[in-house]
Amino acid sequence: MSPTYNILFLCTGNSARSILAEALATTLSHGRFIGFSAGSKPTGVVNPIALKLIEQMGYPLELVRSKSWDELGREGAPHMDFIITLCDSAAGEECPYWLGHPATAHWGLPDPAAVQGSEEDRLAAFKAVEMGLRNRIELLLDLPVDKLDHLELKTHLHHIHEGFKFN
Repeated sequence: MSPTYNILFLCTGNSARSILAEALATTLSHGRFIGFSAGSKPTGVVNPIALKLIEQMGYPLELVRSKSWDELGREGAPHMDFIITLCDSAAGEECPYWLGHPATAHWGLPDPAAVQGSEEDRLAAFKAVEMGLRNRIELLLDLPVDKLDHLELKTHLHHIHEGFKFN
């Protein structure tokens, strides 16, 4: 039986990218990874387009909520094996201390919630970010995580993001 890994995706608002990543990591890995998400300044509301995409993935909507990263940095919170920041502002902020020295990386992606325009334009932005996350998470799932040391994991996480050019 292979181990289960906890992966935390961080954004500032925790309303779109990090929520999508949480759902993707959990559903694509079939239980090998448990996705979590949080924000440094959470909006408290999940974007309705993100909710629609998450529902299509089959991820339980009752698990989805916008929350502070402080909640996952407290004593008694799940131990994180990986922490991925998804927006440049969260990557530059002073993060809480995470026990166990999780492997970290920055996978900067544009905020689809910031896109203005028609419903089709906004949906297209969300789907593009979803695909960018999906591609990266699928590459992560292909890694022999249990056979790599901390530095190798960090290097692979960095290379996963660098392998994609996001327009």
